[in-house]
Amino acid sequence: MRAPSAGRTAVMRWFLRHLPLVPVVMLVGGALIDVNTPPHFSLEAVYTAAPMTAAALLSLRATILAGIGACIADALVLAHFGFLDESGGRSELATVATVSALAVVVSRLMHYRDVRLQSAREVALAVQRAVLPHPPSRLGPVRIAVRYQSAVLEAQIGGDLYGVQQTPYGVRCLVGDVRGKGMQAVKAVDVALGVFREAAEDEPSLTGIAARLERALVREAAERAGLEQTEGFVTAVLAQIPYAGDEVLLVNRGHPAPLLLRPDGEVRCAEPSDPALPLCLASLGPDGEAADVMAFPPGATLLLYTDGLTEAKDRSGAFYDPVAALTGRRFRGPEELLDALLADVTRHTGGSITDDMALLALTRDR
Repeated sequence: MRAPSAGRTAVMRWFLRHLPLVPVVMLVGGALIDVNTPPHFSLEAVYTAAPMTAAALLSLRATILAGIGACIADALVLAHFGFLDESGGRSELATVATVSALAVVVSRLMHYRDVRLQSAREVALAVQRAVLPHPPSRLGPVRIAVRYQSAVLEAQIGGDLYGVQQTPYGVRCLVGDVRGKGMQAVKAVDVALGVFREAAEDEPSLTGIAARLERALVREAAERAGLEQTEGFVTAVLAQIPYAGDEVLLVNRGHPAPLLLRPDGEVRCAEPSDPALPLCLASLGPDGEAADVMAFPPGATLLLYTDGLTEAKDRSGAFYDPVAALTGRRFRGPEELLDALLADVTRHTGGSITDDMALLALTRDR
């Protein structure tokens, strides 16, 4: 699957480099065909398409030049056949000129649209930095790296979330995935992270943090309308890395199990001993939950992620398997791990992901 992806990328790069030549080829090619065909055969459509193509692909200046070129090419061809002084020839030239003028208007409208889109992206990025601030590269005994990749190019934030905080009990982390998209999902992300930051400082146990998240998200879901009120939920995994000892505590609420990458290249999946329902759905299951304890030796890396990673598909529909992809590989730290992981996913999917993806990696120093 890698070779076709590389081939498509090379073709796309070649096409982007030669975009300015597209209107030129249309005008020159259209004029040559017009001159070498019967007089009453006209490629007026090609002349009018050239400035419109420039409006869609190029700058305002290029659009104006393409429009002028279209009018000149059409006039020269009409003069060559002696049609320039006839009503039909003048009508054809007027049509080309009118479409060229409209192409200039379209170019300006697209420019204003791009300006608004860029402004929206900047606002979305500011929201992401406020709601999902980038954690420090080191807290206590661990080095930290995060990545957030949206499935929509124009969107910078969705329903995936992460949080890292240094607390009296150790370094505590949260990775979660809100069901749904749009502003309701962003609101739920904001609520979950706000509660996590406060509870991580106060609650002596991870189960206590999970209980406070449950109550807050149930209240938030009650304010929604329709099915979102009854079917909204959040999958999440909480992790705590004590300052002393070589272990990590985990509470998993219906979320993909974290991966532990050992220094020797072995990859272990931290499946919960007692699977629990996602947040907002605790009332449907049994009461009580406990944190799992897992060995987290120096040099090991804990990878927490959302299902956008494991649900990434290649062209044949095969899902990406992070365990198989990472087994036997060694990384110097969390940054290198996430860079390699995103590169693998990009190759696997051909650069097209269908779901947001949040990645959090923590490496315990020796």
